[in-house]
Amino acid sequence: MSTYLDTSFLCAIYRAQDNSSEADALFRKLASPLPVTALLLFEFRQSIRWQVFLHRKDASKGYGSTEGAKMLADLQSDVTDGRLRITPVEWAKVISIADQLSAQHTSKGGHRAFDILHVASALELGAKEFVTFDARQSHLAKAAGLKIKP
Repeated sequence: MSTYLDTSFLCAIYRAQDNSSEADALFRKLASPLPVTALLLFEFRQSIRWQVFLHRKDASKGYGSTEGAKMLADLQSDVTDGRLRITPVEWAKVISIADQLSAQHTSKGGHRAFDILHVASALELGAKEFVTFDARQSHLAKAAGLKIKP
């Protein structure tokens, strides 16, 4: 595996955001199938469901169920069509790497558990590049020796 995608990148692919054109251009350039972990897919799907929940409680927050359903369907279509390929990781190794990253970087960088798990997953899979729009996660991935895109 040479490239690991993170949740912020998937969000920019499946929902119009300020960085979506940059994400779309890079998504087209990356070789298919793009490997994704079950953790990445879970976090992305959960974030969509959370945004729909927020919108249901307060229409000024999140986004509606129709938009959320389209994002989930588009993601599933890319998995089904082979553009994204679910790649297994050895969770014991991922947790061990994550614990090391946490011990080295969290007290200084304030990294969240899922961000650390994504960087650890990338390392366990032998990724060379980490694709993210998240500044804090980018800093952690770079500190772990990964090249950052975009």
